[in-house]
Amino acid sequence: MANTATSPKAARDTEDRTRDRSRTEDAILRAARRVLIESGFAGWGVNALARAAGCDKQLIYRYFGGLDGLAEALGTEVAHDLEAALSEVRAPPVTSYAGLVAAMLEALLQVLRSHPVMQRIIAAELSEASSLTAPFAEARGRALGAWVAKIKGDFAPPHGVDAPAINAVLIAAVQQMVLSSASVGGFAGMPLAEAEDWERLRRTLRRLVVSAYADPCAPD
Repeated sequence: MANTATSPKAARDTEDRTRDRSRTEDAILRAARRVLIESGFAGWGVNALARAAGCDKQLIYRYFGGLDGLAEALGTEVAHDLEAALSEVRAPPVTSYAGLVAAMLEALLQVLRSHPVMQRIIAAELSEASSLTAPFAEARGRALGAWVAKIKGDFAPPHGVDAPAINAVLIAAVQQMVLSSASVGGFAGMPLAEAEDWERLRRTLRRLVVSAYADPCAPD
């Protein structure tokens, strides 16, 4: 009968290879973040990423299957970042659907302002949507949806209000304001540099939400 027992040396070699692979994957993912912040997806080539990670480019194919697989892996990491950041947001008690939307927008605003990788990804989605950007959008949507589900309760939008369209416009506004703040310091004449500027934006968002979700069937 053949001896199938693994020798101590073989076990150590396997453990070392596993550890080396894990370190290399981490190095590639860290490099992918850096290159994305510095150059966007335009600089996200296999050769550039391999140089930034200090590894052979074949390892990107071996461990991630190529750029699409790397985008999916990094998208999952960024979604975890978003989930962790959202978990630290102290949402006020929600007593209405309008309150839920306002809390979501304020949380998204807070998280996006502090996450340059996410800003780069959203900017790329707007200008050069591709198979590389899709995993990030999907992962971000899942993370935000999971956070909303935790605080949603039984609230629903007023009857006759097109909530998906309203929420899409408001989320787009938050994203645009954050991106414009990072690139030019404001948007459409509104500065976004000081704490009072952001508080002004929060107050405006809350007013818009309350107005948008007023019950159209309620008496004047």
